[in-house]
Amino acid sequence: MSAGTASAPASAPAILRTASAREAARWVVAHCRGTPWLTAATVVTTVAGAALQVLPVFLLGRVVDGVVAGAGSGEARELLVTVGVLLAVALLLGTVAAAASTYLIGRLGADLLARLREGAVRAVLGLPSARIEQVGHGDVLSRVGDDVAVVSKGIRTAVPTLFSAAVLVVIATIGMFGLDWRLGLAGAGALPAYALALRWYLPRSAPLYRRQREAQADRAQAFISGLNGIETVRAYRLEPLFRERVARESWRVRDLGIEVFRFFGRFVGRENRAEFVGLVLIIVVGYVLLETGSVTLGEASVAPLLFHRLFNPLGSIMFTFDEAQKSGASLTRLVGVLGEATQERLAGSVPAGSGSYPVTVEGLTFTYPGSERPVLKDVNLTIPAGGSLALVGATGAGKTTLAALIAGIGTPQAGSVRVGDTPISGLDEADARALVSILTQETHVFSGTLAEDLRLAAPGASDAELMDALRTVGAEPWVTALPDGLDTLVGEGGERLDGTKAAQLALARLVLGRAPVVVLDESTAEAGSQGAAELERAVLAACRGRTALFVAHRLTQAMTADRIAVLDAGQVVEEGTHEELVAAGGRYARLWRAWREAG
Repeated sequence: MSAGTASAPASAPAILRTASAREAARWVVAHCRGTPWLTAATVVTTVAGAALQVLPVFLLGRVVDGVVAGAGSGEARELLVTVGVLLAVALLLGTVAAAASTYLIGRLGADLLARLREGAVRAVLGLPSARIEQVGHGDVLSRVGDDVAVVSKGIRTAVPTLFSAAVLVVIATIGMFGLDWRLGLAGAGALPAYALALRWYLPRSAPLYRRQREAQADRAQAFISGLNGIETVRAYRLEPLFRERVARESWRVRDLGIEVFRFFGRFVGRENRAEFVGLVLIIVVGYVLLETGSVTLGEASVAPLLFHRLFNPLGSIMFTFDEAQKSGASLTRLVGVLGEATQERLAGSVPAGSGSYPVTVEGLTFTYPGSERPVLKDVNLTIPAGGSLALVGATGAGKTTLAALIAGIGTPQAGSVRVGDTPISGLDEADARALVSILTQETHVFSGTLAEDLRLAAPGASDAELMDALRTVGAEPWVTALPDGLDTLVGEGGERLDGTKAAQLALARLVLGRAPVVVLDESTAEAGSQGAAELERAVLAACRGRTALFVAHRLTQAMTADRIAVLDAGQVVEEGTHEELVAAGGRYARLWRAWREAG
């Protein structure tokens, strides 16, 4: 896919794709088939554990029949000893089987989660940049962050419980039919009530949980958009508007949580009615069969105990079904990402030639779909090879749009961007990323070791090369202070990195990527004043020897560039060095005076 076709069509959905429940189930089954021995061992140990849990109930029936038969004291003692030994053996073997089953289910689930996480991250990294901009970073990050965490929790808690409980239900049901087919049918009489409860619950619950996950993604997007533009929000006194938006999305999440809780309570009531129906039928049918001599008292006693034995696993299923449904909703969102149209290549190659390239922008005009007013109009700029240019201007002037187009994100309606002699629109996204790296203020720390996070930019980099990159951006002191250095876990479940450290990590990835042209879109905006000064030094070090474009949030950063361009309403209205623009007394000079007075 070329950069000229990178923009998502207007008809593309506003959020990433979500798979159907059937599609997600097919993905899980296909994964289990890929690990046949582990899957088979999991099933065997789970079935064995369930059978050993049911065995004591049948042994109790043997005791009852022995007492009814009037066995002598010696026979009764022998029967009790035999039953006691069998109970002890069943308890020991059942404990071992249950432990093995839990371990194997955990291993199978961890393997599934690892493949799912790897596939989802691979798919997100392969998404066209225009598609990511269209759906919003909140939806993307909630998939590879929140949804992975929800599925991970479900695999650790809900999945083992559900699978073990379902197998126990099947074994106990088979046992009732083994006593007498009529007792089995009596127990099965509860199935229509269960089926009606599930038929009422399942079609309504999956969309409800999906809506809850989407609402959480919208809330995340509201937070991200507000925090990322905090200075602009403050400058234009937009705090009440953003607070209202975050509050609205938070109330939406809360209301959906209450709706889910009430809905699940109604489901539990329907399940309790099904249990009552089944237990009454078994007791009545067992009494009739006992009166006619069709079953023994022991068998008639075992049947309701077996059915009652189902209450705990069925209760476990019900009380973990809430977590399972959440995991299922997140699973469909993750599997849906796997079905998104992605780039075949994630890594491109830089054309042979010199180590740095000039950037030339000629007659660039860009209008967003559905808008009649262009964001950029006939923009002309040149950045010499190895030089730097800072873009400044008010919010809405077109700085971020221009930076994105130079990085190959989106297609202009007129004009061109060339890196060296190469039109950026003639490259696919992999080659465009190899030629131009873009870094925004929306830095993300991926779950895993620090080394794995850095190697996203350079998979073949050695530990020494990773440390060199960290040293370049000033991150070496705090990295060496970590418990395990490069092997320290970071991100979700690991070491928490503050805004300055996360930005340094992103800059280190920029260094490792070795793209000859770099675009930095307000990459130091989220740090405090001390952190910003530190990051500005890191930015200069990371960009040394490369052609650089800065979307300057702070005018102190603009000062460090070779030249400065002032954008207003999508047009370049001033261009020159810091000293030249201050001396000219124009728009930049006024911005500079206001900046110094505010400081």
